[in-house]
Parts: sequence; C-alpha cells; structure tokens
Amino acid sequence: MDEKTLRAIIEQVVNEFAASSAGTAVATAAAPSVSDQVGDKITITEDGPAQKGVSPREVVIALSPAFGGKMTKTIVGIPHAKVLREICAGIEEEGLAYRFVRFYRTADVGFIAHDAAEYSGSGIGIGIQSRGTTVIHQADLPPLSNLELFPQAPLIDLETFRAIGRNAAKYAKGESPEPVPVRNDQMARPTYQAIAAVMHIKEVQLTDPNKKPTALRVEYR
Repeated sequence: MDEKTLRAIIEQVVNEFAASSAGTAVATAAAPSVSDQVGDKITITEDGPAQKGVSPREVVIALSPAFGGKMTKTIVGIPHAKVLREICAGIEEEGLAYRFVRFYRTADVGFIAHDAAEYSGSGIGIGIQSRGTTVIHQADLPPLSNLELFPQAPLIDLETFRAIGRNAAKYAKGESPEPVPVRNDQMARPTYQAIAAVMHIKEVQLTDPNKKPTALRVEYR
C-alpha cells in the first residue's frame, strides 16, 4: 500500500469518526444518561425544531402528541416517566445514544415511529402512544411495515419496554436480534376498548398537521 492510499484511508476514518462524534454529542446533550437522573415524574419541554440526525449510533424516540403532557400514564397506569426510563436504559445498555422528538401531524403510532426512523441518524426509531402502544421502525421500510409492533398496550410491562430499547439499539448497530416476546390476551381488547377509545380521542385532539416536528428535553423529577 503506497503512502497516498494510506493517507486517503486515514482521512476517511478521521472524517467518519468526527461526524459520528458530533451526532452523538447532540443526542447526549438532548438526553443525559438515565443513570444520572432520579425521579418517577417527568417534565417535557420543547427545545426548538427537530433536526435530522447524523450519528449512526443514535435511536430517536418519538412521542405522540399527548404523551407526557395531556396524559401521563399508560392505559394500565404505568407512569410515562418509567416507560421512558426503561426504553432509554435498554438503548444505553447497548452503548448507543437517544434523543426525543414529538410529531404532531398524526396520532398513528406506526407513522410516528416511521417519522422517528427518518429523523434518526441510524435509520432506527421508536414510536410510543400515550396508552403504551409501541413500534420499532426503520427508515427504508414502508410506513405500514415495521421491525417490531407491540399492539396490546395493556400487556406491555416495564421489562418489555426495556427490551424494546435494547432491540432498537441492536437494529441500529446492524444486528438482527430475536424479536421481543409479545404477550397475547384475547380479553385485553374488550376489557380496555372504551378506555383506549377515550385516550385516542384525546391524542387526536392534539394533532396539528401544520406543526413541525419538535425536539424535546426530558427531565426527571
């Protein structure tokens, strides 16, 4: 290998490392490590227009319009603070960064998750509805397809949310993890159908097709 070729390789590696580091720094600044934060409640503050990521080592977590604001618990009463803490912890366990974005154009978790993936430097995003329904998505998939879907919100516990974070990070690293086990209960739908409808109505009321995606700062208290 001659000196010219070696120099070109070194410059390419340095440039890629700089771009990756810059993107990770932005994500870390927007979302400090969950291990450094305490409290089971959250304050979510808008932090300007969301930007498309550049770091291949980030996962964007997209919140539905009412998540952590108009509504603060899932359909079975799990605080949204705990939901986010577990998802973020799962991502951190895999050594990746995350940042939060809120999309107002829809309350459909599939499209929210796809928007998250398109804004993620890794091309992987997680979408969460207030009631707890969650999707892991990939930017180059059609919006109505996804990597993993967790449709029965009443059956998603904190352990599952953590596993969702881990798997999303693994997809971002180019791995092919085993899907997170999905529980199924035929009685969950009729039992929670009325509550789900009310929560969905509240969610839809906060949608705004004219409002741009917004970066979020999440603080535990």
